[in-house]
Amino acid sequence: MASLAPITCWMVPPSFAADVASVPYDVVDTAEAAALAAGNPRSFLHVIRPEIDLPPGTDLYGDDVYAAAAEGLQRFLAELPYAEAPGTLLVYRLTQDGRSQVGVVGGCSVDEYDSGGIAIHERTRQKKEDDRARHVTTMRCQAEPIFLAYRGRAEIDAVVAKVMDGDPLYDFEADDGVRHTVWRALDADALSAAFEAVPRLYVADGHHRAKSASRARQTLAAANPNHTGDEAYNRVLAVVFPDTQLAILPYNRVVTDLGGRTQQEALDAIAAVATLSPADSPSPDRRGCFAVYGAGQWQRFTLSVPGDGIIENLDASLLQEQVLGPVFGIVDPRTDERIGFVGGSRGTDELERRADACGGLAFSLHPTSLAELFAVSDADEIMPPKSTWFEPKLRSGLFVHKI
Repeated sequence: MASLAPITCWMVPPSFAADVASVPYDVVDTAEAAALAAGNPRSFLHVIRPEIDLPPGTDLYGDDVYAAAAEGLQRFLAELPYAEAPGTLLVYRLTQDGRSQVGVVGGCSVDEYDSGGIAIHERTRQKKEDDRARHVTTMRCQAEPIFLAYRGRAEIDAVVAKVMDGDPLYDFEADDGVRHTVWRALDADALSAAFEAVPRLYVADGHHRAKSASRARQTLAAANPNHTGDEAYNRVLAVVFPDTQLAILPYNRVVTDLGGRTQQEALDAIAAVATLSPADSPSPDRRGCFAVYGAGQWQRFTLSVPGDGIIENLDASLLQEQVLGPVFGIVDPRTDERIGFVGGSRGTDELERRADACGGLAFSLHPTSLAELFAVSDADEIMPPKSTWFEPKLRSGLFVHKI
């Protein structure tokens, strides 16, 4: 059964919440982070992307970066200042384009994650694991929550609704139009107990943050001769959402190197394995249907489903096995530099821009469903890379788990 425990948090003062709250570290590169934080010394990007305050060309994995993260965190804690809040569970609502999703913020068991009780659907990369684990151990806190899902339960909804009857701690609209509202649960034990009947939690977004919490726990436990298993580092900061409120956007692809072929020649090569026809829309309306952009136009095609397996029937798998691999020689999309990935929130205009800029082709996919994500996770399978894109994104810096 799932556990969601109250934790000790550092909470940002409400008057600074809008300035501090930032996008997660992994949805922006250094240049984008610097642009977002420009003119705002309170942006939490100064903590989670500290290289933006170091000289250009700084090694992103150098000692100076992690030292700057720790120094930045201590400055935030002292100057804002953050308030320490023990025994905390929070309710966190995100509203975008008239749709809301409401999650509960607390600490999930690292033991459950390690044993598979918190299910994953994505492999992590060693370099990113190393980076975030070192970030956590250097700062001695978890600064960015992982995004978990569960099969919704009416009894949890009822307890959450009671919390939302009170006055919120934070309520602001971010610059991307997403409204963030946070309440503190006055009866954290009752809210925690409501999750005891949940059989399993699922990592929706934040696989590297989850793995880094496990790695950090190993490091900190090994350095603690009095380790008991009850220390704060045995919990990972998470926001847990019911599946009924979540939406997955497509995770699209751009092939940037066509192997010396023109766009039209590459399209002709695709036409040899799938029938192309003019697309009414660049966004496929069903599973198994894809749109490709090149030579100034969108075209659509469908791919056949090979069998009954969960993984092989995912659209990302169909595209990889029937087009990207055989036509373009992209065998491992995790490591091949000829393919780029674009989250659905950036729109198909961004796909056109990128394809035109590099002379490549863009592929628009139908989004993966929550049912597919749960099925893959329950079967202990791994999805193809970049199969899911969740929006809206959690903001970082509002609450920090002290470990």
